[in-house]
Amino acid sequence: MLIDTKFLDLFIKVTEKAAIGASRFVGKKDKIAADKGAVDPMRNELNKLNMEGTIVIGEGEMDEAPMLYIGEKLGTLKGPKFDIAVDPLEGTKFTANNQPNAFSVIAVANKGELLSAPDTYMEKIAIGSGLPKNLLDLDYGVKKNIELLADAKNKKISDLKACVLKRPRHENIIKELNKLNVSINYITDGDIAGALSVVGKKPLNDIYYSTGGGPEGVLAAAALSCFGGQIQGRLVLDEEEKKRAKNLGIENFDAKYNLDDMIRGDVIFCASGVTSGDITDGVKDLGDKYEVSTFALHKSEKVNKTIKNIYKK
Repeated sequence: MLIDTKFLDLFIKVTEKAAIGASRFVGKKDKIAADKGAVDPMRNELNKLNMEGTIVIGEGEMDEAPMLYIGEKLGTLKGPKFDIAVDPLEGTKFTANNQPNAFSVIAVANKGELLSAPDTYMEKIAIGSGLPKNLLDLDYGVKKNIELLADAKNKKISDLKACVLKRPRHENIIKELNKLNVSINYITDGDIAGALSVVGKKPLNDIYYSTGGGPEGVLAAAALSCFGGQIQGRLVLDEEEKKRAKNLGIENFDAKYNLDDMIRGDVIFCASGVTSGDITDGVKDLGDKYEVSTFALHKSEKVNKTIKNIYKK
């Protein structure tokens, strides 16, 4: 079943209101206030919509303000049933410190068509469009994956660019990439933007190779599915997290999830900039109004656009 096109503009408004809320805390060194500034208007806008929405990717699994928590019901509870993945403020640190690449993001699919994953780490590899399906595999290791990618793209290995989240846990990935002479573009946070750097008219990277947030992995998958890109993820779970995963219906804790496992049908993806970055411009305070920029995708309608909207204060 396809998602009615009328919902795209409605979900754009959801992320734009959240972005405006967070923008009031840009540079104020308060990550918690910035997050709450995004969460409250996002929840408020979602509850206005004629739908029965269920959060399957959120900021937690319990009803603890200000989180939009996994299992929370949203909307008027009249209308289509949707699975919703949210990150009201991707880049709380970026917002607090007035750094690029903070945005508010949502992905929406029909009920049962979005992977419900706990707020834990996920190993990820993401690549762009026009490549053989399920080309890479986390269990192949860095060297084999890079060789397969270079061959599929008809590039020299030394011409490939990899995006990596700069963390001590990626020491082995970085060591292997350096041995292969692959150029590495590091990011400090914000791995949705990192995963999406492999798609678009002029991709910044050939591959994203890191362990980041599980929720961010599913959100990135939503956008990648609209581009024909690929992602594979595997949750990293300790014993306590395995209990949480089991409560969400996950039985195989070692499962690898390809894009079709995370996004099983039509999907809408919206990301509204809080601070300017790779995906879109940040919120502009024009005195008596705000200008907000949003990157919006709707898979079945082949919508891929960046738009600007004005909101009165």
